[in-house]
Amino acid sequence: MDSTTMPAARLAGLEPSTAVELPTAAELAGYVVAAAVWAPSVHNTQPWWFSASGREISLYADARRQLPVADPRGREMLISCGAALFTARLALRSLGYVPKTSVLPDPRQPLLVARVSWRRRAAVTGYEQRLFGQVPLRRTHRGGFDPLPLAPELLTALAEGARRDGAMLRVIADQGHRAVLAAVTETAEQALRADSMYARELASWAPAPGSSRRDGVPHTAYPARPEGTRPHFAGRDFSHGHRWGTARSGPGAGPRSAGVVCLLTTAGDRPVDWVNAGQALQRALLMGATCGVAAALHSQPLERARLREFIRTQLSDGGYPQLVLRLGTVIQTAASVRRPPASVLFASGGEHLGIDHA
Repeated sequence: MDSTTMPAARLAGLEPSTAVELPTAAELAGYVVAAAVWAPSVHNTQPWWFSASGREISLYADARRQLPVADPRGREMLISCGAALFTARLALRSLGYVPKTSVLPDPRQPLLVARVSWRRRAAVTGYEQRLFGQVPLRRTHRGGFDPLPLAPELLTALAEGARRDGAMLRVIADQGHRAVLAAVTETAEQALRADSMYARELASWAPAPGSSRRDGVPHTAYPARPEGTRPHFAGRDFSHGHRWGTARSGPGAGPRSAGVVCLLTTAGDRPVDWVNAGQALQRALLMGATCGVAAALHSQPLERARLREFIRTQLSDGGYPQLVLRLGTVIQTAASVRRPPASVLFASGGEHLGIDHA
């Protein structure tokens, strides 16, 4: 049986007394990685690969998928890997296993993001089941939102969840600060568009309609025409001059709500903080999705050192900003793509050179 397509019920329903039917470690690893690949990543670069050995999975950052222009330090790459790590842990919990996680366990291997093992079992909670159910359904939104307020209880729960993962989710409630953050985002977007090297890098991750690629941002994942918001948060130009993208599904042609504007920050700015930010991000995205809330993500102002420092000192109380999020309700039609799990999962000790990263 193909472990990457094995139904959760086949794994989760087994008890120790039915040892003859217990899934193998390889089957469990396949199931976990099949879920982890649905984590969000910058430009859908999917900058990760996994190795499995017995009851342990190792998650590695794939430096060949790092964005050398936009992300020279690898910060966004490790945020992406942190999101995949949280998803892998959640997949184990969906089967009643208790993951034991070690983040950046070996200083000699900076691309080894985490090791995750499982020995014990514990009943899966309804909260964990709801989160896991959203893993293959959640999509990044790129546009405005309906003018519906979000429940304060949800925002409180999102902030508490971020703290559990070593990060902070700050709601930018002040209208003046929201306007400033929107202006900083637009300034960054304009500066990045004027950078020819950046434009080529972005274009390389935005395949044309009809492409068979399983990575990058397909034309089905962004609107054909940028949607204005109040205040205006500029989006990336993935179609780079072409008329690609999807037709607008919402009402009218005027600006839409920007939604609830948030900053995801960390107390430090080391690789471990970036991984933690990714875990907090995925938890927040999945929690929101369980309540019908989508998220638009902006990293442009954090890809310009001076603008990032301005946000840190002026808008985030000294915390290091890792991502700008906008949360709201909207009818989503975006469709994304992912590489097959088999293309990123290898046996421990196997050669990684020459792996197909189509």
